[in-house]
Amino acid sequence: MQVVVAGGTGFIGGSLVRALARQGARVSVITRDPGRMQRHLPVGVLALGWSDDEEVTWRRAVTDADAVVNLCGAPIAGRRWTPAVRDELRASRIGPTRRLVEAMAAAPRDRVFLSGSAVGYYGDRGDAALPESAPPSTCFLGDLCVEWEAVATEAERAGARVVLLRTGVVLGKRGGILTRLTPPFRLFMGGALGAGRQWMPWVHLDDEVGMIQWALGTPELRGPLNLVAPNPVRMREFAAALGKALHRPAL
Repeated sequence: MQVVVAGGTGFIGGSLVRALARQGARVSVITRDPGRMQRHLPVGVLALGWSDDEEVTWRRAVTDADAVVNLCGAPIAGRRWTPAVRDELRASRIGPTRRLVEAMAAAPRDRVFLSGSAVGYYGDRGDAALPESAPPSTCFLGDLCVEWEAVATEAERAGARVVLLRTGVVLGKRGGILTRLTPPFRLFMGGALGAGRQWMPWVHLDDEVGMIQWALGTPELRGPLNLVAPNPVRMREFAAALGKALHRPAL
């Protein structure tokens, strides 16, 4: 299988690229700094740039690919959502997604397009269970995910099977939210964020990558997919578990 991963050098994308390479897939990664990132990619994985000078090359890779995985997007967590940050969050998702869809439309054929999204699509619904059929929230993240998914779904017109990866809070040792949460715990200052009663739909990085690989190889799968563990916990429970794992109190 020939796979193109956009955003393949981040926390999730890097693990996915390594997993695909181990399986023997021919992988290309589209990144903003291909010269620097090429040194960090597995042997045989090719780094391509988003720049205008390399547009012909990455577009050819997309049109030749059996699968395209879109994981582009500036980080959301730990930032104040000022107007400038909101513009960045939107531009870093909508722009690359549209460019990928346009490249696929230039050479329509059967392929799979997995495009990132987030459980922020649903917003805060209290204790309600939220399957993929639940309607979107009208908050900023909900509106962003709706627009993001709408652009990705346009790839269906080019013959692609589209899967929308509504990802939860991804946990792993070398990135993601734990890099922000563990330092206060190590200083004996960790605890639940906010009131602690809010639900935290988490997923381990290994399972996130495994579900993406499963989506690649499951032809009948289309549309939104909630990438979360089956047992969400409240923030207070998560903080207690993290404190126990680090041998620190959860205030």
